[in-house]
Amino acid sequence: MSWFKRKDKKFKNPEKKSVPDGLWDKCPSCTEILYRPEMEKNLSVCHHCDHHFRVAPQVYVDLLLDNGSEIQLFQNLESKDFLIFKAVKKYADQIVAAKTKTGEKDAIKVYNGKINGETVVLAIMNFWFIGGSMGSVVGEAVSRAIQKADELKVPFLLVCASGGARMQEGAISLMQLAKTSSHLAKFAKNGGLYIPILTDPTTGGVTASYGMLGDVILAEPGALIGFAGPRVIKQTIGQDLPKGFQRSEFLLEKGFIDHIVSRSEMKEKISTLISLLT
Repeated sequence: MSWFKRKDKKFKNPEKKSVPDGLWDKCPSCTEILYRPEMEKNLSVCHHCDHHFRVAPQVYVDLLLDNGSEIQLFQNLESKDFLIFKAVKKYADQIVAAKTKTGEKDAIKVYNGKINGETVVLAIMNFWFIGGSMGSVVGEAVSRAIQKADELKVPFLLVCASGGARMQEGAISLMQLAKTSSHLAKFAKNGGLYIPILTDPTTGGVTASYGMLGDVILAEPGALIGFAGPRVIKQTIGQDLPKGFQRSEFLLEKGFIDHIVSRSEMKEKISTLISLLT
């Protein structure tokens, strides 16, 4: 029965081609696998379901401001560990790690630039710098940006992305809510136009202050916007939350924001608002 015996054959495994890391992303909304270079050409928006991925501040600089018009302001501001805060990791070490990770000095950058020829002051928060948390530097930068817009008599725009107040700075961080709000009140009294753009996520003290004080409040699709997070609220009240709770579409329905604008349409929307309201 030699004919029945299987002869051992040496099968050669095909050579596996290595795929460079970072080329693919999985959309958290529709679970489609996305080729990152193509997605970045689409402003980091999923072309299957329109999910807006979180992006670095430079994306908004390139997206909103006319090419070559931007001038960065207040670059000398840096956080300090006033309270010598210690937890699992020292706050001073967290600042160093965040600077190394992002290449930035803190969680916000401010620019003077133009949108379709109209001069504006634009501030952009960076969620990758300690969760975009609002400490003394963020509060000071926002305050100075408002004052600059008031001085130039131009609109003030702020791209929000934050987990809230920076707990490592304690009451100093909480003071920034009143500080920035008072500057916005003066700006509004002087006839200034303020447009916040709420991105994913905009929560905590930022929502409780300058995030929701705009003349016209814009938001990207699907952005998480609220004070306490949905898990905290659910655990506190002991009830299931409505579908889409705290997402921009839910807030638009309830009247907390004015418009939901896709990233690709944001510049033209803002340009139209400026032409209508100034």
